[in-house]
Amino acid sequence: MSVSTDELISEITGIVAEELGVPAGSVSPDADLRSVQGADSVKVLRVIARIERARDVELEDEEVFGASTVREVAEVLQRALTESAAV
Repeated sequence: MSVSTDELISEITGIVAEELGVPAGSVSPDADLRSVQGADSVKVLRVIARIERARDVELEDEEVFGASTVREVAEVLQRALTESAAV
């Protein structure tokens, strides 16, 4: 099942907004996640954990820590989903 990066950005934005208690419209795909109001490293890790559970995929720590925006996290997730579908 193929999912577009835009769909993943929308899904991740919703998770980020819910976890941080901010309106989804205030979370830009290109804003640094750590700069979103209410964000800290623990909350960002919770966001990643929720994404992994929602998509039943494990993201590589090195890739996740290298991603700082919703768009970059979506790209990491897209690669992981593509790789898991190929197995």
